[in-house]
Amino acid sequence: MARKDDLGRLGEDCAAAYLTDAGYRLLGRNWRCAQGEIDLVAERGGEVVFVEVKTRSGVGFGHPFEAITVQKLARLRRLAAAWCGEAPVRPAKIRIDAIAVIASDGGLSVIEHLEGVF
Repeated sequence: MARKDDLGRLGEDCAAAYLTDAGYRLLGRNWRCAQGEIDLVAERGGEVVFVEVKTRSGVGFGHPFEAITVQKLARLRRLAAAWCGEAPVRPAKIRIDAIAVIASDGGLSVIEHLEGVF
């Protein structure tokens, strides 16, 4: 497996742990359909949250949030609609969040969570 894949998996693991510690219940990881993939799906307080996770080993090539483009947000909206269409019960409230993980070689990661990016 490539280092990039390892870094991405580490970031998703960190984001999942962060959300769980913050009181979210994970509903899914790497949910896929023909249109693409949602990194994390979580729920808290009756609201379903679709989470895009971006991980970098540093900010030398920009902050992880800079990788979330207008096109990526549009795809996330379509994916969220597809997930809701397949859910056994349609959620009353949804939102799209982004989590940035900056993972250092020392093992300590910096996590930033933006709620409601769309």
